[in-house]
Amino acid sequence: MTVAYDGVDVVHDASLFLPAGQVTALIGPNGSGKSTLLRAIARLHRARTGRVTLQGEHGDPVDALTLTRTDFARRITLLAQSRPTPAGLSVRDVVGFGRHPHRKRFRGTDAEGPATIERAMSLTGVSEFAERGVESLSGGQLQRVWLACCLAQDTDVLLLDEPTTYLDLRYQVEILDLIRDLADQHGVTIGVVLHDLDQAAAVSDQVVLLSAGRVIAAGSAADVYEPERLTETYGIRIDVDLNPATGLPRTHPMGSHHLRTERIPTPS
Repeated sequence: MTVAYDGVDVVHDASLFLPAGQVTALIGPNGSGKSTLLRAIARLHRARTGRVTLQGEHGDPVDALTLTRTDFARRITLLAQSRPTPAGLSVRDVVGFGRHPHRKRFRGTDAEGPATIERAMSLTGVSEFAERGVESLSGGQLQRVWLACCLAQDTDVLLLDEPTTYLDLRYQVEILDLIRDLADQHGVTIGVVLHDLDQAAAVSDQVVLLSAGRVIAAGSAADVYEPERLTETYGIRIDVDLNPATGLPRTHPMGSHHLRTERIPTPS
């Protein structure tokens, strides 16, 4: 896929495979094309070349552009980086937006809707303020409400663009645990953009490293997290070792302060 803004290519011949029921983390510096690629997959930005295919009901590939908007919205949903804060609506109302593709066109019925909304709010920890107006929420609370809205859409593919933004450490961990549970226990296919390399290694089955709109490497974190590759991609020295508690790669960005302390022995 190649994607352009104002006639300028920003994603170049990118190929991406999201295995069913697994978590794929997209990583890379700002401006590397991660969010643009997700938006193109979600049909929010038309690709200049290339296409998106989904696994069909009998395993056959289906071109995403052949699906109606409603059918597509029943298959794929995207939690974007920023969304508006709708005034005058409760948390329950906003989460209910996710049920729109499942409502009958004329009667507006959705038998599974109420239970699905309750489940989505419970999973994201927003049930306790379900009747509060969303304009009264903190940034982290609102982020969880929008994630609940995506879960209420009940798709088999979930795309998340920096879902831990605005969240404190506890909720970052809980959202990452939820992502892992959705894949492992419910078979949801997940593509997630993350800036924290260690979080990406912990939550994903595979990582995809992008730089300047191109896919540089894809595979397990152990394969992708080569110090030389990360250093070149991010423009800063990054050392890598294994976390003794998890056995997963652990990254150490080395700024000027770290390098200075390496050169200056600590007085005894």
